[in-house]
Amino acid sequence: MYTKLITLFLFMGLSHLTFAQDITGTWQSVDDLTGAPKGQVEITQNADGTYTGKVTKITPRTGYTPKEFCTGCPAPYTNKPILGLNVITKLKHKKDLTYTGGKILDPNSGRMYSLTTKLSSNGQRLHLRGYVGVSVLGRSQIWIRVNNKTE
Repeated sequence: MYTKLITLFLFMGLSHLTFAQDITGTWQSVDDLTGAPKGQVEITQNADGTYTGKVTKITPRTGYTPKEFCTGCPAPYTNKPILGLNVITKLKHKKDLTYTGGKILDPNSGRMYSLTTKLSSNGQRLHLRGYVGVSVLGRSQIWIRVNNKTE
């Protein structure tokens, strides 16, 4: 009986660790200057193993009117609605909790950046680094995992 319980708890613990290493799901993006929630991005894994992130919600903020369209964005994003837009593309799992080789679009500025991410050990925070050229010349954000069961 004790052996079965220990095996069950061990399996549950290992399955939690496996989930924590997966970036798929919905993430709350946060303004890196104010800390205010900006919107939500759903990250999914493609058939080729890369990851894509789509804007699924834009959060209203006091004193800020969000853009509806990606007016200053490069093709193929030009004048597309921001809601539903793939802002993360070609992200690849490198090792452990690290993902690299992707691109991220800032729909407000229209700029495209190279992207690396690292998932926190508990799977609840996603550290993003967007940059042009070298990672040192970039900007970081931390996104928070959204628990879809409570929405």
